[in-house]
Amino acid sequence: MCWTSIRLKRSTSMCRAKVERPKQDKFYGSFYDKEELNKLFEAVAGTKLELPVLLGAFYGLRRSEIIGLKWSAVDFEQNTITINHTVTSCNLDGKCVIVAKDTTKTKSSRRTLPLVPYFHEKLLAVKAQQEKNQKLCGRSYNKEFLEYICVDEIGDRFKPNYITTQFPKLLERNGFRKIRFHDLRHSCASLLLASGVPMKNIQEWLGHSDFSTTANIYAHLDYSSKLTSASAMESNFHLGV
Repeated sequence: MCWTSIRLKRSTSMCRAKVERPKQDKFYGSFYDKEELNKLFEAVAGTKLELPVLLGAFYGLRRSEIIGLKWSAVDFEQNTITINHTVTSCNLDGKCVIVAKDTTKTKSSRRTLPLVPYFHEKLLAVKAQQEKNQKLCGRSYNKEFLEYICVDEIGDRFKPNYITTQFPKLLERNGFRKIRFHDLRHSCASLLLASGVPMKNIQEWLGHSDFSTTANIYAHLDYSSKLTSASAMESNFHLGV
C-alpha cells in the first residue's frame, strides 16, 4: 500500500469526524428603564451629549447615525427625519481616520422616522444656536461641517470616540449605573417591547436588516409576549388551582 493512499484514508476519516465547536454565549446588552432614562435626560440637559443621548434613547440610533445626521435629512414641514448618513472611525496605519459616508450600515438601516413635536422644537433650537455661534465666532467657526447637526460651539463635527469616552464619565459623575452608549439603543427596544410594540415594528424602527436580527437580540426581553401566550393557553383548559 502506498503512503499516498494511507494519507487519503486518514484525511477522509478526519473529515467525517464530527467536530464539536464550543458555542458562543449570546451577548445581552444592558439597558435603562424609563425612570433611569428620565434621570439621565435631566443630567445631560445643556451638555454636549444632550442631543446624542436623546437621539440614542428615543430613536434607537447608532452612534454612527447620530454623528452622521445632516440638516438635509430633517423635514420640518413633513415632520420626518431620515437616517441615511453615517460617520465612523477606523484605525489606518496606527492613525485614527474619520470616515463619512452617504450610506448606512445596511440598506434597511436607511429609514424615515416621525419627527415628534419635542424633537421638532429641539432641532430648531439647535439650528438657531449653531447660526448664533457662527456669527459670534466669525472666521474662527469651522464651515466644513455646516451640513451636520452634531457639531460643537466652533463648528467642529463630533468625533465618534468623543461620545464613547465622555458618556461613561457622565454616568460616573452622576452616580448612574454603568452602561455603554450603544445600550441606549437597547433601552429604546426594551421600552418599545414593554409598551406592546410588535417585534416587526421594532425591527423597522431600529433599522435591522431582517427580522431574525431583532428577534435574536431582543427576544429575551419580550416577556409580555410570553404572558400573552400563557393566558392563551390557560383559556384553552380548565385547570384546577
